[in-house]
Amino acid sequence: MTASVIDGKAIAAELRARVAAEVTRVKQDHGLTPGLAVVLVGNDPASEVYVRSKHKQTQEAGMASFEHVLPADVAQGDLIALVQKLNNDPTVHGILVQLPLPKGLDTQAVINAIDPAKDVDGLHPVNAGRLASGMNALSPCTPLGCIILAKSVHPSLEGMNAIVIGRSNLVGRPLVQLLLNENATVTIAHSRSRDLPKLTAQADLVFAAVGKAEMVRGDWIKPGATVIDVGINRLPAADGKSKLVGDVAYQEALKTAGAITPVPGGVGQMTVACLLVNTLRAASAINGLKAPAV
Repeated sequence: MTASVIDGKAIAAELRARVAAEVTRVKQDHGLTPGLAVVLVGNDPASEVYVRSKHKQTQEAGMASFEHVLPADVAQGDLIALVQKLNNDPTVHGILVQLPLPKGLDTQAVINAIDPAKDVDGLHPVNAGRLASGMNALSPCTPLGCIILAKSVHPSLEGMNAIVIGRSNLVGRPLVQLLLNENATVTIAHSRSRDLPKLTAQADLVFAAVGKAEMVRGDWIKPGATVIDVGINRLPAADGKSKLVGDVAYQEALKTAGAITPVPGGVGQMTVACLLVNTLRAASAINGLKAPAV
């Protein structure tokens, strides 16, 4: 048996098209253009690439895109002052401060300064608390993308055994809450968990978000399980360059899993698409409109 490969690129493109259609409708019916502001501090090459991609896709969806680039040595107070200015700007409905921030800046203080209604990264404690309480909340984009990818294979996740390997605030913890909202039975595991292979082998859905290259081996996976690989790790390749791999040993898992996301071309594609979803949802909520159909 060879697993079917979940095409994150195609699913993300379809989601972006649905967002663009809703943006057009909101503009026509309400004269509202959703706006996303991205704040980049310093010149981390990976972050710069990611911000360019966000800018391009935001504009392609018909939204307003605002970019703010600050030097790496910006004072904490100046960064927070910019965030507060964006909080008060009626043309901005989503604020995203690109992480990681340079050393010397207090990441949590910056996140706390964002208006929770505009927190399209879903990291503000108010949104994290609302999500944990089963209330409506802006959810982090990557976990949201993971759920959409899993539901492309299983339209309902109800009653399925899921394991989330990794407990970061960005992916693992919010993903657990989203799975609970889908009525899945969830195990959260991490680097200290005992007998991780045995725990993983019991799961119908495996979400690997631990940040360790190819840690999850093919023989850990229950035959026919769906595997969503959140990891992006660089390994040296034979030609002297580096290759991108996930947290799952992909070639091994292909022989056991029922469906699997590739790296690249899987979860990463969904993150920006879900950022557009969150911006549209935030714009609608801030303006008292009903939730968009995405």
